[in-house]
Amino acid sequence: MPYPGAMQGELLRHLTKKRATVLYPFEKLELAEAYRGRWSHNMAKCTGCGLCAKDCPSEAIQLVETNITPGGRYPVCYLGRCMFCAQCEDTCPTGAIQLTNEYELADYQKRIIDSAEPEGFRYEKSK
Repeated sequence: MPYPGAMQGELLRHLTKKRATVLYPFEKLELAEAYRGRWSHNMAKCTGCGLCAKDCPSEAIQLVETNITPGGRYPVCYLGRCMFCAQCEDTCPTGAIQLTNEYELADYQKRIIDSAEPEGFRYEKSK
C-alpha cells in the first residue's frame, strides 16, 4: 500500500493545468457539423417508397400503413435499435429523413419516432 503522500506531487503538478473534461450538464460540447444524432422525418416530403427501411442495417425502420403519403405508408424509427449510421438519410430520394444534432436521448422507456403522433414520437409497448 502506498504511503499517504504518494499522490501529492501529481496533485500539485495538475493544480494549475486546464481541466481535461467539460462540466457536462452545465457546459455542452460544440458538435461537429456532420454529427449524427436523433432521427427526424418530414411527412410532407415522404413518398412512402420504403428505401430507408430496406437499407437500414439494424432494421430500426419499419413502414406503417397510411393514406397521407402517395405510397400508402411511411417510416417509423425505433431509436433503441438505431445505430445512427445515416444510411437512411443518404438513401431517401426526397430528403424526408434527417439526422439532427440532438444527442440527449436517455429515457426510461424505448422511444419510437413517429411523425403521425402529436409529439412526434411514441413509446414501445412493454411485453
